[in-house]
Amino acid sequence: TIPLIVEETHFDAELYTLGRRVRVQHENSESMAPCLSSGVAVQQSMMDALARAVTVLRSELSKYLLESRDGEIERLAIQSAAMAPETIRMLELVGIEPGWTCLDIGCGPGGITDLLSDKVGASGSVTGLDMNAGFLEHARATAPPNVAFVAGDACGSDLPTGSFDLVHMRFVASPTGDVERLLAEAIRLTRPGGIVALQEPDGTSLNCYPPNLAWDKLKAALLGAFKGVGADPELAKRLYHAARQTGLSEVQLRTFIVGVRAGDPLVDYLPSTVESLRSTIFKLGLLSPADLPGLLAECRNHLQQPDTSFTMFTVAQVWGRKAP
Repeated sequence: TIPLIVEETHFDAELYTLGRRVRVQHENSESMAPCLSSGVAVQQSMMDALARAVTVLRSELSKYLLESRDGEIERLAIQSAAMAPETIRMLELVGIEPGWTCLDIGCGPGGITDLLSDKVGASGSVTGLDMNAGFLEHARATAPPNVAFVAGDACGSDLPTGSFDLVHMRFVASPTGDVERLLAEAIRLTRPGGIVALQEPDGTSLNCYPPNLAWDKLKAALLGAFKGVGADPELAKRLYHAARQTGLSEVQLRTFIVGVRAGDPLVDYLPSTVESLRSTIFKLGLLSPADLPGLLAECRNHLQQPDTSFTMFTVAQVWGRKAP
């Protein structure tokens, strides 16, 4: 494990960019030949270590991409409520029964633990896992008796192997950019014959009408921020394939898109999410601190017009069964 010091949610974008360049050099060994021939001796073992380091660094940085600013818990709660009906439908199709033990990885300030709690009943139990202490404190304050929250890493927790009937994660694999690693951890935690379920986005369907330049610039900044740290904001496109490659059986796929109008609770999704990404956006040079306030105001004004609407990112829901 590589020690990483992160102040609040900020990170050194320049360091990450350098790491990505090193990894590219490693993966394209032919490009290293001129350096070697010119007398720059690079040990292969060192390059292997650097390549592994960048992979871990990408995962670590993505955990701090969204800032824990004032209003972030409210933003996540509004988003979760808007997607609750489709999540409930997925849980119905999964076939959760009373008495199940369920895990919600990357639950944030609650995730879908409330929905799982209703499904498993008093005889079942739900665990929410997250690394953000503030989110966990908020979640514990209103948790029902059959729900507990623990601190841990989505990619490698201390929870016991094979201890859950269902392991779920939503919008966790996309920010990390390493769905295979997360799937491996989810499968480890699932009991033989249990279910692994994921919900991940495809940001290309985040579009508004009538068109608006401020919207377009904020959308480009949002997607650029995720891509800039190695995340995959279009993971939904390949989520089914990734799940199939792990050996899960009976893999299912369904998708949905939430539509939003002026006055709907989710109407501020794009501006508020960009505000939560502002440090990353500035560090990557996607927008300037001078330009952002005006773009936010212009976009919010457009979204409040009665004829304006937008579609959220497409959400792919994929689930499958672990071998008995």
